[in-house]
Amino acid sequence: MTKCFIKNRLAALFLPLFYCLLLSDCASPPPAALSDHFDGEHFYNPHLKDFKKSIWQLIRLRYFSDLEIADHQATAYLVPTTTPGNIQSPALEKAQITWLGHASFLIQYQGVTILTDPIFSDRASPLSFWGPKRLQSLPVALADLPPIDYVLISHNHYDHLDAKTIATLGNQPKYLVPLGLRAWFTARGIAPEQVSEFDWWQQQTFAAITVTATPSQHWSGRTLTDRFDSLWAAWHIDIAGLSVWFAGDTGYNPVQFKAVGEKWRGVDVALIPIGAYHPRSFLKEQHVDPKHAIQIHQDVRAKRSIGMHWGTFQLSAEPIDEPPQKLSDATAEGQLRPGEFTTMAIGETRSLN
Repeated sequence: MTKCFIKNRLAALFLPLFYCLLLSDCASPPPAALSDHFDGEHFYNPHLKDFKKSIWQLIRLRYFSDLEIADHQATAYLVPTTTPGNIQSPALEKAQITWLGHASFLIQYQGVTILTDPIFSDRASPLSFWGPKRLQSLPVALADLPPIDYVLISHNHYDHLDAKTIATLGNQPKYLVPLGLRAWFTARGIAPEQVSEFDWWQQQTFAAITVTATPSQHWSGRTLTDRFDSLWAAWHIDIAGLSVWFAGDTGYNPVQFKAVGEKWRGVDVALIPIGAYHPRSFLKEQHVDPKHAIQIHQDVRAKRSIGMHWGTFQLSAEPIDEPPQKLSDATAEGQLRPGEFTTMAIGETRSLN
């Protein structure tokens, strides 16, 4: 692979993300409510000593690195896709989950429908013509989803919080978001009473579910001026006794995920990111690789886990099919039991009970 090709691939990979951050997107003001991980101006993770990734590091990667960038567009066919099952009227006693790609899941049980980090736009970007482009067709159109009761948002990055999708969903769902994000929603016409903000470990019970925001190791920001202004979180959901933990987007530390496992003494199903991790020198604090995803699975004491955050948008350099292959290798090597930590086809609907 030539140096010129590497540079061009790296520019295509990282610079759209950087320029996305240059664009203003109605940054939320710091929240009024204080927490022990908010210093009065910014949120931080007390278990991450330093997180100061800069444009200069990106420039060094682009111009002074021999990093090889896998071409996800050319290998997108390696990601399995299928047609969703019955998402319009599933049986009440049937708990099921449908992977819509990236970190977007449709969770349905006991007449409750939950959508996580929905992005139905063609690009994970504020621009319709530039930025990480969807590698697979959407398995279902936004208009063809069943009525959504709750939307869980892990943080405000463009690949997890999509303005067009939220505008289309409108005021029908209840939005459950980390501290500091309500203003972003209300600025787009969402009624304040439809948005519930959570600090880490804050719990609320609604008509049919109990939801707890749990810590994760990540960051927030949609512009160069609002980094760390809002919180990021993972989510624990209890629906009629079914325990689901959605990790959102996260790096690893040996404290916070173990606390999740200790609080609930394990979860039935964990949804854990496994992709967008290479190069580790730049991404290790914010994105787990499959090895650390397995560690999170073990820390939260999940009976079984499903890998996400891969195969949908190119955000990093590893081959598109490497994340699930590393999970398969871990199973073959005896680190995991067969079926303990698996992946899904985009569009696949799977029973949870």
